[in-house]
Formats: sequence, C-alpha cells, structure tokens
Amino acid sequence: MSDPEFAADFPSETVREGKVKVLVPKLKAFKKQPSDYAPSKAPVFYNPVMELNRDISVLAFQAYQRLVNREISICDPLTGSGIRGVRFAAEIHGVNKVVVSDINERSFKLAQHNVDLNGLQDLVTVNHKDANCLLSCHGAPRRRFDIVDVDPFGSPVPYLDSAVRALRNKGLLAVTATDLAPLCGVHAKACVRKYGGKPLRTEYCHELAVRLLAGCVATVAAKQDIGVRVVFSHSSDHYIRVYAQIGYGAKKADASIKSLGYVLHCFNCLHREPAKTLSSKFFEKCPECGSKLDWAGPLWLGKIFDTQFCELMAQENRRIAFRNSGKISKLVALAMDEAEAPATYYVIDKIGNKLSSPVPSVAAMLQSLHDNGFEAVPTHFNSRGVRTNAPAFAVQNRLKVAVSS
Repeated sequence: MSDPEFAADFPSETVREGKVKVLVPKLKAFKKQPSDYAPSKAPVFYNPVMELNRDISVLAFQAYQRLVNREISICDPLTGSGIRGVRFAAEIHGVNKVVVSDINERSFKLAQHNVDLNGLQDLVTVNHKDANCLLSCHGAPRRRFDIVDVDPFGSPVPYLDSAVRALRNKGLLAVTATDLAPLCGVHAKACVRKYGGKPLRTEYCHELAVRLLAGCVATVAAKQDIGVRVVFSHSSDHYIRVYAQIGYGAKKADASIKSLGYVLHCFNCLHREPAKTLSSKFFEKCPECGSKLDWAGPLWLGKIFDTQFCELMAQENRRIAFRNSGKISKLVALAMDEAEAPATYYVIDKIGNKLSSPVPSVAAMLQSLHDNGFEAVPTHFNSRGVRTNAPAFAVQNRLKVAVSS
C-alpha cells in the first residue's frame, strides 16, 4: 500500500474520481491572480476539468478491449499526477499492464504514490522518463502497447511519431489537443507549421480542428506504412480528442492518405463542400453565389465516428456510473447519429444573423429540412448546429420556412 512517509512538498489534497482516490495539487494555492491557469502553475500538472476526458477514455478503452477480446496494455507517457493511468488500471476490465511516465521528478514521485495508494503496484509501472524516450523504447515488436494515450498540455504533435511506432498492429491511439487557437484558425501559420494543414475560422471550426488533427495523425502514420481508422472523436470544453485504430501495411497507409482532402468554404453564402485536391477552378467562384471560395486542409475527410464503437461505448456508459454519465450519454448518442451524416454543419444562429431573421429551434429546423427530403441531424460540436446534405441556399430557405411555420 501507500508509503506512510510520503508527503508532497507543495499544497495538496486527496480527491476521488471514478473508482480511485488520488493525491493532487491543491489548485487554489497556485492561483495568485484571476488570469492564472492554476493547473499549469502547480508543480505537478492536474486538471479537474479533464475528468470528462478521462471518463470517456475509460469507456473508449473498455470498448476497444471488448472488440479485441483479450488482455490489453496501455501507455500514458505524460502522466502528471498519475490519475489517468491509475483510473485505467482500476476501472478497465482485461488490462494486464499500464505504463505511465513523466519527465518531471515531482510528477514521477506523486504518480508512484497514487499507484501505491490504490494498491495497483502489480498493474501499473511508473517511469521517470521523457515521453518520446519511453515510447521509442517500446517501438520494437513484442514491446509495443495496445493503447497509447497522448494527453499533453498543448499540442500532441511532438509525440505522434513515437506514439504510432509504440503501437502494435490494430492498436488504438488516443490524442488530445488543447491548442485550439491554431487549429480553429486564430493562429493559422502555427497550425500549418504544426499540423500540416491550413485552418479556417468558420462556425464549424471545431470539426475542422478534429479533422486537421486526424489528418496529421494519418500523415505521420503513413510514413511508417501504417493506416488509421478514426473510431471516435469529440470537442469538449477547451480541447478536442481523437481516437484512431491503426493497421500495419502500405496499402492501409495508402487508403488513409486517400481519405485526406480539403473543405472549400464560401464566407458569403456559407456554401461548403469537400474536395480531394485543390485546383485553380475552386478559386474562381462559389457554385451557389459566385463569390470567391476559401479552403481548409489538407485534413481528414473520412468518418470521425464509428457506429459500432459508439454503441459499445454507450453500453459501457450504462454499466458504469460516472458523475458525467448523463453528459456522456448525450454526447455518444449524438455521435452515433452523426456517424453517417455529411461532413461539416450549419449553425442556425449564424444563418439567422445572415438573413436578419428570427431563428427557429433546432428541432423545427431539422423537421423543415426533413420535410423537403434532406438528411439532417444535430451535432455534438454545437448545440445549435445541424448536419445536412442540403445546399447552403436550401438551408437558408428551410430556415425561413421553419420560422414561419
């Protein structure tokens, strides 16, 4: 059990999350000014807001374990307080090994204490290593993991290459990105530099962010002759998250690259369309209003949700009682509805503002689109968003009908 002699050399407190209890920094002690972001000020990184992220990770990894139907190994190379790895070991059935690590010595000691505190010494190994160093050490056959969870503060890009190489065939890569300013188009040059794709400041920028991250993962994996299949993704709070299953083989890598492309967007009429390649004809005029088109990409144009995987997550969520179970249930249900729907979504308020029109409810807008024979589903990315195959002008017309009906 835990070392009775252990004492953190900074203000700390014990919290409960999921099935575990862990010692973490007492964040109030590190917030000196209102603008301070306490988790990054603390000597060991811990963010209570990411509980939802960790809950969903537990469900996704359990769903993956059920799919492969054998014992699995998990690596958390940026563990901070250790809460993520400890929860994986305590809450996921069929786990035979969890390896966690942090280059910060205080994090290493605190994570080890939290492993001991929960009696998980036989399942969890704590390392004091650089994340890329640890992952590279597990890049050889028979040393690889079933799941690698890259959950950094900021961009995950510096870890993607070694993370992909540390996965066995058909393994699962989970990646978080919190640097939404570049991914959503506020700092476009930084996005091109880090993720290899041009962002766009649109009302559906969070979906573009997911697709840019997924596209970056696919590109990095393809260099190793590895293909990817995105099984789940979500945008929550201040971050995006992508879960991708990999597959060894040049043909699978080639197929992944074929899923990359661009999203063309008209800022005048809100028309958008996917494109496999960029051609000069795209920049001549919008097919609906004749205005100049802008674009985002290259990014992932393939599916960002897998129906079967979502269903397994929903089943696990019904079995486990998380504090966030209600929120997760809605998220996964929306993701299942979105799985087969067209890429990108319209935000009703944005259209209403463009038309100087009152805005209907989402339900009324969906019904109006359905009545005209279009596909239409809500989206988890925006509570006022609608995914549809209707052209931009048709969406505008159906909004007018929805308002008047």
